[in-house]
Amino acid sequence: MSRLWIVLVALVAGFPAIAQTESTVPAAPGSTAPGPTLPAPTAPAPAVPGPAPSTSVTVLGSQEVQGILGREVRSTADENMGRIVDVLVDGAGLARAAIIDFGGFLGVGSRKIAVEWKALHFVPAAEKRYGIVLELTRDQVKPAPEYKEGKPTIVLGASGNLEPLP
Repeated sequence: MSRLWIVLVALVAGFPAIAQTESTVPAAPGSTAPGPTLPAPTAPAPAVPGPAPSTSVTVLGSQEVQGILGREVRSTADENMGRIVDVLVDGAGLARAAIIDFGGFLGVGSRKIAVEWKALHFVPAAEKRYGIVLELTRDQVKPAPEYKEGKPTIVLGASGNLEPLP
């Protein structure tokens, strides 16, 4: 690993004392002359005295929140719709769609589909056996195109309509 790389890593990791040496950039391939000497990096400026920035801490009870990746999704008719494998968010960080591994048997023949986030309902465990319900039936979801990362996403809406995700 070159000394320049070590110096950069030391600065990023917060070890300015390690980075206080001069670094030599290696010569270009085929050249016999050493590369230029770079000046030693300077230590970061000391912090300005004053009150520390405030932070907030929120405690979320285990009954208030839950992870959803890998969780089973059921239809309103109690059909197995698959499992949530991803959540798509927009530039503002709002959930726009859930990616469900739909169809198949024991993972064979399944495909990923995108369903509108608003089409999912999170039911308290005491009210129903399954906590995530999709407002669509298997027959409504079957024609949905497969979700492919990096390609335009077609999202199946709660009304059963296919809509492109901007």
